[in-house]
Amino acid sequence: MPEHEQLVVILDFGAQYSQLIGRRVRESRVYCEILPHDASLEEILKKRPIGVILTGGPSSVYSEDAPMCDPRLFSADIPVLGICYGMQLMGLMLGGTVRRAEFREYGKAELIIRDHDDLFSGINSVTQCWMSHGDHITAPPKGCKILASTVNSPVAAMADRNRRLFGVQFHPEVVHTVEGKRILENFLFGVCGSRGTWDIGCFVEQAISKIGEQVGDGYAVCGLSGGVDSAVAALLTHRAIGDRLTSIFVDHGLLRKNEAEQVVALFRDELGMKLVHVDARERFVSQLKGVEDPETKRKIIGETFIRVFEEEAIATGAQFLVQGTVYPDVIESGTKSAAVIKSHHNVGGLPKDMKLELVEPLRELFKDEVRAVGKQLGLRHEVVMRHPFPGPGLAIRVLGEVTEERLSVLREADAIFIEELKKADLYDKVWQALAVLLPVKSVGVMGDERTYSNAVALRAVTSEDAMTADWAKLPYDFLEKVAVRIVNEVKGVNRVVYDITSKPPGTIEWE
Repeated sequence: MPEHEQLVVILDFGAQYSQLIGRRVRESRVYCEILPHDASLEEILKKRPIGVILTGGPSSVYSEDAPMCDPRLFSADIPVLGICYGMQLMGLMLGGTVRRAEFREYGKAELIIRDHDDLFSGINSVTQCWMSHGDHITAPPKGCKILASTVNSPVAAMADRNRRLFGVQFHPEVVHTVEGKRILENFLFGVCGSRGTWDIGCFVEQAISKIGEQVGDGYAVCGLSGGVDSAVAALLTHRAIGDRLTSIFVDHGLLRKNEAEQVVALFRDELGMKLVHVDARERFVSQLKGVEDPETKRKIIGETFIRVFEEEAIATGAQFLVQGTVYPDVIESGTKSAAVIKSHHNVGGLPKDMKLELVEPLRELFKDEVRAVGKQLGLRHEVVMRHPFPGPGLAIRVLGEVTEERLSVLREADAIFIEELKKADLYDKVWQALAVLLPVKSVGVMGDERTYSNAVALRAVTSEDAMTADWAKLPYDFLEKVAVRIVNEVKGVNRVVYDITSKPPGTIEWE
């Protein structure tokens, strides 16, 4: 990190949306890095942070296995902001009392502000905040002043100003806390003294520098899928090490229609990158024969990917594997304190005996931030705005067993859906759109004859960062047109349904 940059450390206690805090910090033009909750004080001080934020988490601070931070942090003369679990942990470790609340708080709450200095500077005495907790502080530590409260949380915010320690029971990082952005910025600018000079351009410089330091004089291969994540990771690495990077595009037979040809044309012919095209279709599909469990699919594909890369890396002399892993991949695959939702093949599916060292420059970014980096690097619009596509490809959109025949059906249905979205100028208005081949058949009538054929589900969502998503309210006439085309043009399909589930409770992909 350049010397002129200022950094905030975020200690992650396992909340599914901990990264939203980092996102809000970066939106305020302050650089931040996320460390595990048990990072030592020495590790934290090595970063030279101007402040530390403790995230929320699913645990109770008084449980036996509750995640803790280094207790020396609170006497290190660094500003600290605890959020939800982070505040409760601070309160407990400094001698306060934390108990199970008689009435839990989930959702919107009225926050009554008693003290308008520091965190609440410029904020009205009554404002809306977002709560999500079952425990609360009943007595703050000695030296801490109560700054705000709600009906069910007598200590909704507190501060020990002498030690520059602050805590809030609510979640300022979510949009439902009306003044959340200002509260965070009051901490970042007013308490920590940040100048707010970081931007995506700074990230590009930092990422290139870090890649160069990690790879040194070595050689790397990049798993290039054609999506924006791997494309941006490849371009950053190419800027760092030049022709010592070889991008490897593996056609695993699980791609969308004409995708392999498009990837080769873009990256080899247009961008002039050193690209190896590996045809491994038979190898992957044969490995998936008879497999129906989605987690098993992901792990098989992840391990097979790595083995292919290792084989190709021998010819290049590479010691490093570059991947376009982004933060939603990491958090859904499980962290030290967060549960596994689904393993991403480039995270939870990696084999333990992998011979290549990973390089993941985008690991702490959201998709929209990756797109901003792509624009900074000069990638054209179609690549930057390409919808996310999972590493396991159509294998996790063919529910049940993966066969060549079922893949072919899904490819055609998916191609029609995407083509019509682009024709209707809807493609850039949704975050992600996909078709899913269901493991069921249904009765239909076509040409006055009974049919018993496959059902296809269409899925389209709107989102900012893929951590939460709403189903897209596409026009009825558009959906009708797509359904008619799929049933008429895709042999073996006689029914089309539309998924109207948001995330949560569902995920964007079906598997």
